Amino acid sequence: MHPTFPLNHNSMRTKLLLSLIAIFQFYLISAQNVTNESATAVATSVAESTGSNDSLQCREQLSLYREYYKIKLFNYAMPHWRWVFLNCPDATQNIYIDGAKILSTSIEESKDSLQRSKLIDTLLMVYDQRIKYFGKEGYVLGRKSIEAITFKPELAENTLQWFSKSVDLQGNNSEGAVLIYYLNTAVQLANNGKIDKSEIFNVYDRIVTIADFNINEAKSDEKNLTNWMNVKTNIENIIEPVASCKDLVAIYDKKFNESPNDTVLLKNITNILDRRKCTDEGNLFYKATKNLHKLQPSAQSAYLMGRLSIQNNDLTSAAEYMHQAADLYKENEDKIKALYALAGIYTNNRSYSQARTAANKIIQINPSDGKAYILIGDLYAMSAGLCEIDDLGGKSVFWAAIDKYIKAKSVDSSVEAQANEKISQYSRYYPASSDLFFRDMQEGTSFTVGFWINETTTIRASK
Repeated sequence: MHPTFPLNHNSMRTKLLLSLIAIFQFYLISAQNVTNESATAVATSVAESTGSNDSLQCREQLSLYREYYKIKLFNYAMPHWRWVFLNCPDATQNIYIDGAKILSTSIEESKDSLQRSKLIDTLLMVYDQRIKYFGKEGYVLGRKSIEAITFKPELAENTLQWFSKSVDLQGNNSEGAVLIYYLNTAVQLANNGKIDKSEIFNVYDRIVTIADFNINEAKSDEKNLTNWMNVKTNIENIIEPVASCKDLVAIYDKKFNESPNDTVLLKNITNILDRRKCTDEGNLFYKATKNLHKLQPSAQSAYLMGRLSIQNNDLTSAAEYMHQAADLYKENEDKIKALYALAGIYTNNRSYSQARTAANKIIQINPSDGKAYILIGDLYAMSAGLCEIDDLGGKSVFWAAIDKYIKAKSVDSSVEAQANEKISQYSRYYPASSDLFFRDMQEGTSFTVGFWINETTTIRASK
């Protein structure tokens, strides 16, 4: 079964096709394992699903088609399989798994267009009847969609809807091959003027999220991880020729102006522009994110608005958004991300006390975060020229700064080299012993650094 990929370069098209076939085969192998039911189990299911007058004939026909099927004599298997399909529809799921293989092989080998068309219609009916008797609608509908777009591309518009329903039902359990065919079908229809081009990107946003989820889940399973990485590569290869930032903004800017308060549209815009790294193209990303945050404020929208405000050099707004993000995020890792951004904003504004507050919140969440202690030490060191009330020209701040660097490497070995470098750098600015003597200050005794720092440290002299 070979799909058609309307890509610009033959080499990319060939690579994509071969990779896709490999992915589809990966899933077919797992599906074929279902066919290994024992003869006893099959016979029992047939007997239970048919009347006593029919059960013997059902078992006989089932056995005949299966024997031919096992040795791949599909032409001989066909009449016996068809009888079972029509007369014992709920006998065993293997009727539909085997039937799909028998019919697809017959379709590929058929030279008669009329016969081929009838076989295709029967194949699609097999999937519908499998859903009727054995459920698993999302999974089976995905398989049906692949067969439909492969053998009957004139049904592409219907097939797109089937793909959509399959992905709705399966979610993160969708098969990789289904995701790829789904996107490729959308691209074909858009290229033929059958659907709006923006639908391509709506599909892309849905399926790439599923691919990313499965890549993350498969980290401990090398084979599965490789498969999902291939799926993601194929998805990106399909979208690449039709997803320039200029095209995306041109498509969605018009939609935004027509429906600036449509939250579904706003989420699509922000997701697709962020994924495709098109956030700097015009100001659409900013407008959409801002509206989305007003209508449905969330941690992520607050964080994005904070980032955009930083880019626009609006640090006051950036700080407000990052505060919101830190409060709204549920995961500690996300909270810390927002708090570091907030500390950076305050540092740039020389609001050192507020930057320290953000750093201390990080330490409350994760006491072993050495980078937060280093940040506080840096804030203290930056204040040396502003803190002259210690009668040492502000040099006492370096005692407090180095306390933080020492603490950083004691709780987090990953920052030890950085901490030691800063200790070496700033200890050179300790006051001389003579300066301490004339001010009646003794090494090793306690000293409270004033100014905004207001911390007790230990007096030290330069060596």
